[in-house]
Amino acid sequence: MHDAVIEVEHLHKRYGRVTAVDQVSFIVRAGTIFTIVGPNGAGKTTTLACIEGLCAPDGGRVRVLGLDPVRDRRALYQRVGVQLQEDGLPRWIRVAEAFALYASLYRAPARPREILARCGLERRAQSFYGELSGGQKRRVLLGLALLGRPALLVLDEPTSGLDPQARFDVWQFLKEQRDLGATIILTTHAMDEAYEHSDTLCLIDRGRVLAQGAPRDLVHAHRLAVSMSGARPSNLEDLYLYLTGRGYREDVQR
Repeated sequence: MHDAVIEVEHLHKRYGRVTAVDQVSFIVRAGTIFTIVGPNGAGKTTTLACIEGLCAPDGGRVRVLGLDPVRDRRALYQRVGVQLQEDGLPRWIRVAEAFALYASLYRAPARPREILARCGLERRAQSFYGELSGGQKRRVLLGLALLGRPALLVLDEPTSGLDPQARFDVWQFLKEQRDLGATIILTTHAMDEAYEHSDTLCLIDRGRVLAQGAPRDLVHAHRLAVSMSGARPSNLEDLYLYLTGRGYREDVQR
C-alpha cells in the first residue's frame, strides 16, 4: 500500500516457552498516530522491538518504510526516531550536550537549537538532565528522537509516570508532529488518552490482537456486537475489560 509506513503481517515472537507476540497483523498509515494498548506482558514492547529492528521475529513479516528492520537497520535508523521505556541518559549530562551527541549520529540532522526550541527546552539547554522534571525529561527524549528528521516516531509509553499537565503537553506535542507530517506509533496503558488522541487503536492481550480501528468506531461497533449478551461497554476501558474478561460488569456502570 502506497501510504503504509509500517506493515506487520502475522508477527510471531517467542522467548523460550513464552509466546510474547502471536500472529499480530496491522498497518500504520502515513501521517497518523497509531496506538497499541494493553496490560503489562501483552506484547506491546516486543512488537515495537521487532519494528525497531532490536529483535528478529520468529515468524511473520515486518516492513518499515519499505525496509526490513533487522537486515536494513543501519539505513532505517537514519529515518526513524525512537524513544525506549528506559532513557539511559547520564544524570549529569547537560541537555544541550545530549542533543549535540545524538545529532552527531545522523548524516543530515536537524539543528539541535531548532529542536530545543520546538520542544520548549531553550531555557533548560544548560541544565543537567537529572535536574529536570518528569515532563521536561520526556520532552528531552522526544526531542532526541526528532534530531534525525524522522519520517516515523516509535515511542514506548511516552507518558508513563507523568502528571496530568505533563501528559497533556506530551500529547499536544505529538499531535503537532503528526500535523507537520510525521507518522507516530506508540504504546500506552492510559485508555482515556489513547481514545482521545489516537487516529487508530490496536488492542492486544497475551500477544494477540483483540480489535483495531478508529477509537470511536471501535467502541461503537463492539458495543453493538456484544449488546445481544446484555453487556454494553460504554467506553474504551469498559470494552477492553469486556474483551479480555478482566472484570467488566454492566451493573457497575449503572
